[in-house]
Amino acid sequence: MQPIMTAEKIMAMLDREFPQIHAGGRVYSIDRVSAGEAVVRLSASDVHLRPGGTVSGPSMMSLADLAAYVVILAHIGPVALAVTTSFNINFLRKPEPGDLLGTCRLLKLGKRLAVVECGIAGEGDEDLVAHATATYSVPPR
Repeated sequence: MQPIMTAEKIMAMLDREFPQIHAGGRVYSIDRVSAGEAVVRLSASDVHLRPGGTVSGPSMMSLADLAAYVVILAHIGPVALAVTTSFNINFLRKPEPGDLLGTCRLLKLGKRLAVVECGIAGEGDEDLVAHATATYSVPPR
């Protein structure tokens, strides 16, 4: 399953269709898009931290959902109306402040549904801080 959109084209679409993801500054970027996979970066700042100096759960959930959307767009093209229908996340350990990478893999890409899993880890760290699964509804073409 080869991507049909590049990271640059996806980022341009996100900038155009969803400018609100950059409301607090440009903290999300796409590191890589490849066959069945995408890696999205959250450059976490103070606004993403909760008491205790850890990246907040909602920040990690946003990263996982965005990374899921990116891997799906990479493989179906610029379909702005693909929407999350199911999302589950397990928080595994406390993430340290700093960049987090959401690595998402397509598990199934059908005509109407896409199923994705996403592992979140600190940059350079193999241990996951969270694991998410998401299902997206893909509108008819």
